[in-house]
Parts: sequence; structure tokens; C-alpha cells
Amino acid sequence: MRRVLITGGAGFIGSHFARYLLNKYPDYRVTVLDALTYAGNLSNIADLMDNPNFAFYHGDVRDPVVVRNLVRNHEWVVNFAAETHVDRSILNPGSFLQTDVYGVYVLLEACREFGGKRFLQVSTDEVYGEVLEGFAGEDTPLRPRSPYSASKASADLLAQAYHHTYGLDVVVTRGSNTYGPNQYPEKMIPLFITNALEDRPLPLYSDGSQIRDWIYVEDHCTGIDTVLHHGKPGGVYNIGAGNLLKNRVVAEKILEIVGKPLSLIQSVADRPGHDRRYAVDTSRLRALGWAPRWEFEQGLRQTVEWYRAHADWWQEIKRKKEYQQFTTQWYAERGGEAPAQE
Repeated sequence: MRRVLITGGAGFIGSHFARYLLNKYPDYRVTVLDALTYAGNLSNIADLMDNPNFAFYHGDVRDPVVVRNLVRNHEWVVNFAAETHVDRSILNPGSFLQTDVYGVYVLLEACREFGGKRFLQVSTDEVYGEVLEGFAGEDTPLRPRSPYSASKASADLLAQAYHHTYGLDVVVTRGSNTYGPNQYPEKMIPLFITNALEDRPLPLYSDGSQIRDWIYVEDHCTGIDTVLHHGKPGGVYNIGAGNLLKNRVVAEKILEIVGKPLSLIQSVADRPGHDRRYAVDTSRLRALGWAPRWEFEQGLRQTVEWYRAHADWWQEIKRKKEYQQFTTQWYAERGGEAPAQE
């Protein structure tokens, strides 16, 4: 039996990973710690609540007392807890430093105190900054260009420093842009899907020529699982599927699947410091036996169908004052359409 603590496990990727572990390893005991901020949602893990090997704890990774009490009883800690939206980091960078950096410090200190823990820091390919040509390897210098990516890069370096200084068993994963069911509908793909379903504009930054590597959430989970079980202590591993696509192409594909006209695409002013291209070399992870299974269009169709079938889930989020305040401020400043007000 293995006891695994998943922080941020009521969020998008974290909830999928909790479910994945329980399904693949029926003897594992999984605890989710989540502060249930705007993107954390208990409905994401509602189906796990009756599993005798699952427990949920409402708390904050920045709280040393909460973290110590949980870490001491788990062998592995997988940290998904983070503020993750680049757009929000531009408006409020302080909250990203608190959760993404200080929260990691609190977790690492607890692991150091009790010893014998494996700590997996879930990071992002955005720490490399723009990769205008070729692919970033794990040893590529970090050049973050947004408050979000800077906070994640800081946490990566802190985790690695704890490995080198204190001998902690630390591994880091750097995932590419992830999409799939129950992703908070501020992010590009769920925002575009839900707006298309509502016949509302898809706000595309500038000419939409920015390139991202899209990975389906299940493939991201299998990559994290591979590193968790087989990664070298102190190691860093990129997770990407090689689906390098322009944002405009993604928007057009969503409208094609939903059956809505391309005229719904609305060009809005670009965000400050917008990275033009991300691309990572995943050969180190593939050497451990991992490979993505989902083709982009297959995963996108699956995702669209989920949002079609779960309109109540995302419509409730979009009606909330917090969601409407952020999207109104952000897109109105860029010449886009504000969300419909209740």
C-alpha cells in the first residue's frame, strides 16, 4: 500500500490524477488537499468521495500546520496546488508568489522534517519562455516571461535546491498545455468551447499565430505517474504530446466540431509579454517507457462532448460574480465582448 497526498487535487489536472491513481492502483490510499479557491471544485472529485481509499481535506498549502499533519502520514506528495492562469498573474502577481512559491516551500519543509518522502513538483513548459525554434530540453536555461511562469520556475529551482542541499527525493515534471473535461472555463479551450455552444465570440489574442503543444489530460496523468514511480531523484522531465498548433487553428477546429461559423472568432488585443511558441523535448520521459496515446482531434472531440453533456457544470461557474468580474475586466480592456450578466 502506498499513501499519496495530492495537493490541489480538486482542480483540473489534480482531480484527474487522483482518479487515475485510484483506478490504476486499487491498494493505494489517496488524500486530496485543496483550498477550494475559484478553480477548485468539489464536483470534480464527487465520484471519489465514497471510495474507502480516498480522503478529502479542505486546507491551504500555505498553512504549515495543515501541511505538516498531512505530509507526516504520506510517503509521496504530488503538488498540483498553484495559481495557473497567465492572464490572472498579470493582474495579480502577488497571489501567484504566495501559492506557487511559498506554498512549495511549506511542502518541502514538511517533507524535510519527516524524511523518507518523495516530492513531485508539477510544473509547466512555460518556465522555458519562448521557444521560437526547435525544442526545449530539461537542461535548457529557464527564461520565464510572465509572473505565472516566473513563480513556477522559482518553485522548480527551490525544489531542486532542497534535493541538492538536504537530500530530499524530489522530481519535477514540466507539462505542456493540457486540455480535457472539467477544466475551468477561463482557459482557452474550455472558454472557446463553452462560448461556441452559447453562440458567443471566441476572443483570440491578436492574429492567433501563437503556437502551443496540446496534451490531453489523461496523457499528462500517465506522464506524471511514470515520473512518480520511475523518475530519478533530482530529475526533471518534460511532458508533451508534440501537437504543435497555432491558437487560431485550435479555435477553428472547435467551431468545426461544435458546428458553428468561423465568424464567431473575435480578434482582441494581445496580452502583455505573450510567448509566441512553446515546444519541449520529451525524450527523457519516453526513455522511461512513456508515450502519449491521444491524438489531438480525438481528445478535442471527447472534450467538446463532455462540455455538451455537462452544461450545468460550466454554466454555474460562468454565472458566478467572480468569473464575470475577471472576464469583464480582462476582455473589455482588449476590445472583446464582456460576458453576459445575470
